[in-house]
Amino acid sequence: MNISLFITCYNDTLFPETGMAVVHVLERLGHTVDFPRAQTCCGQMHYNSGYQNEALPLMRKFVETFRDAEAVCIPSGSCVAMMREQYPKMAATTGERKLVQDVEKLLPRIYEFTELLVNKLGIDDVGAFYPHRVTYHASCHSLRGLHIGDIPLRLLRNVRGMELVELPEWDQCCGFGGTFAIKNAQTSAAMLADKMKNILSTGAEVCTAGDNSCLMHIFGGMHRQQANVKTVHIAEILASTEDTSTEKVSARDASSERALMQKGGGA
Repeated sequence: MNISLFITCYNDTLFPETGMAVVHVLERLGHTVDFPRAQTCCGQMHYNSGYQNEALPLMRKFVETFRDAEAVCIPSGSCVAMMREQYPKMAATTGERKLVQDVEKLLPRIYEFTELLVNKLGIDDVGAFYPHRVTYHASCHSLRGLHIGDIPLRLLRNVRGMELVELPEWDQCCGFGGTFAIKNAQTSAAMLADKMKNILSTGAEVCTAGDNSCLMHIFGGMHRQQANVKTVHIAEILASTEDTSTEKVSARDASSERALMQKGGGA
């Protein structure tokens, strides 16, 4: 299958290794991956901040760029939820029948990374090896918006060498929520404190999730507490093999540190 990768703003700017990991996994499984260079942003930040009109050109750009894709893979439940929940409404407001039809035709071919693997490709064992103690945080958009359930856990349970430990209240929000963390900083910090307490109770070396936005928020809190817990996108775990696994955690830690400093969250 030819799969088109939409990398998302967060990953493109702060976590490029996530996109590379997605490509490694899909190519290892025998698929061809293309990266349309014309892609930009899904428009979620604009739309959720009240700038719906400004989000429309971004939706049009996405539809035009990926119109002919056999399948679109997105390593972010947040962006996929934006498309599935808001794009039909946005298209309808324009009164343009062709745009509405284009969105309707494209949406069934758009997948969050883990649901692409399991629901579309029918795979829950990608041949990964990751010798670490890991716990999984379910992002709100993937769990409540996309309803992917235990799909990420099914993939993680088949990673060789890994000890997967259940996270208490794994389905509870980490407190990031994009601009929510800025507009409601105290509430966000309290939610993050609860999440970190639960992560630390597992004794895990690594906390993983399908959204780097959550992971950056969690890493920021862990960094300020000087806790020895790393954050790693699930794609990077699934891309890991015996040849690469010893490098993964330290490399990700450096990347997370870089992202934290760029966002002004250094200790």
